[in-house]
Amino acid sequence: MHLHHAISFKSPIPPPPNYALSPPYPTTIHNPTSNHFFHSNRNIPSSSSYYYCSIFNCSAGIQIPLPKQQPLNSLSFCNSNNASSFDVDVDDDERLRNVGVIKEIDVATLGNLCVDIVLNVPRLPPKPLDQRKAYLDDVSKSPPDKRNWEAGGNCNMAIAAARLGLSCATIGHVGDEIYGQFLLDVLEDEGISVVRMDGENDEVSSASAAYETLLCWVLVDPMQRHGFCSRADFSNEPAFVWMKKLSPEAKKAIKHSKILFCNGYGFDELAPSLLVSALEYAVEVGTSVFFDPGPRGKTLHSGSPDEQRALSKFLRMSDVLLLTSEEAESLTGIGNPVLAGQELLRRGTRTKWVIIKMGAKGSLLITTSSISCSPAFKVDVIDTVGCGDSFVAAIAFGFIHKMPLVHTLTIANAVGAATAMGCGAGRNVASLEQVIELVRRSDLNEDDSFWMDLLDKDLDVEQITLLSNMVINGSNGQLSRLCLEKVALEMLQKLEHVRSQKGVGGGAPYGYVLCQIYMEELEYLLSR
Repeated sequence: MHLHHAISFKSPIPPPPNYALSPPYPTTIHNPTSNHFFHSNRNIPSSSSYYYCSIFNCSAGIQIPLPKQQPLNSLSFCNSNNASSFDVDVDDDERLRNVGVIKEIDVATLGNLCVDIVLNVPRLPPKPLDQRKAYLDDVSKSPPDKRNWEAGGNCNMAIAAARLGLSCATIGHVGDEIYGQFLLDVLEDEGISVVRMDGENDEVSSASAAYETLLCWVLVDPMQRHGFCSRADFSNEPAFVWMKKLSPEAKKAIKHSKILFCNGYGFDELAPSLLVSALEYAVEVGTSVFFDPGPRGKTLHSGSPDEQRALSKFLRMSDVLLLTSEEAESLTGIGNPVLAGQELLRRGTRTKWVIIKMGAKGSLLITTSSISCSPAFKVDVIDTVGCGDSFVAAIAFGFIHKMPLVHTLTIANAVGAATAMGCGAGRNVASLEQVIELVRRSDLNEDDSFWMDLLDKDLDVEQITLLSNMVINGSNGQLSRLCLEKVALEMLQKLEHVRSQKGVGGGAPYGYVLCQIYMEELEYLLSR
């Protein structure tokens, strides 16, 4: 029996003669991992402004859009440093069963893809729901100026991660209207893939309001305080409740990712059962799960039975939990952030790290045997929107690169602080250059009495490590002090290496990774 499959690469430009994956005429592609060549005499069809280049004729196919040309980087054999959305029409499990899973995607985010509309307003929206709805209707009655649009939600984390050289994919829903196209364009420019979750949708038309990209109104008053509103605030159901299960594309992205990041705002878009199925699938295929409940953690904790069960499962089954000290207290009833973190660690069945964010004071990373403490960097704060998302991206960076725990916290504090020095999130999150410059300055907002008071408890751990401006490294019982100068030097070496490897763009594009995956699958199929 012969199995026939095809891959066609979809590009908005005609492929040049030296295009590594898709020459413009009868296509011959050499699998770099084997001695096989794949050939087709098929004419290359074009549709609108896209060009399709097939490997060979078949009854089932994969379509991977290749975006605008970029200089060839050392990580790819595509002539692109970006990747956009893609479509897959194949049986994943059957074809990957004996091939092996390549986890070439560093981070995939789940849900919470939205467009932020940033507006200066004389006053923030009132708390009563009916008044809040009337307020939003008033500010949104005129189409917002495009200058006020920004990529929001999990786009913030993905952009920050890509700027640190990580390969990123975002799994979620965007509509077909101008806001959805804006989001796709921004993510493509940052080298981030979009994996669509619509899949087989028989319930809602693409012309329906329920299909539209979620907008979040970011409202800023004269005192630079923020308020947030979206249509999800005024419904008892998630915005995309019509999505019932993970699409094959979403499962493939999760399977080939090292980290799946979810946050509490995902519950505004996706049903608890769908989010739990993603969590369980990630665990099944060996993908580490990062979960940040955010402000929604408190409402989910007292929400519907489905929300409570889903929250409990994420808190127990995630590999890494990230919370503010206030959020940790609301979920445990424990005021001390160290003790609250240890309680969350005890409740977890798979939890390796609990990370507590404490704003201008710094952050903690708690494991079963250690506590790592890193004071925040001194910066002039302009806007805190996106700081938490940037922080998570850097934690993922440290996790993937197996950096020492204090180094991981310190780089996360630096990325979050660098974002706070700008205005807004999305494309305004910290660049790699800004992070490197901040680390070079190496100035901590050190408050020794705060840390001594926080750690003056019976904490039942083998080691406590505290980052310090002090030049002398040393230890006193459980507590070890680590000099910032030494940590900063090691971090700078890592960041400079990232800069030299990645140039200006993000990590290896997902389109390239899919090509690798399917080349190996094809090699396997042809050898049968």
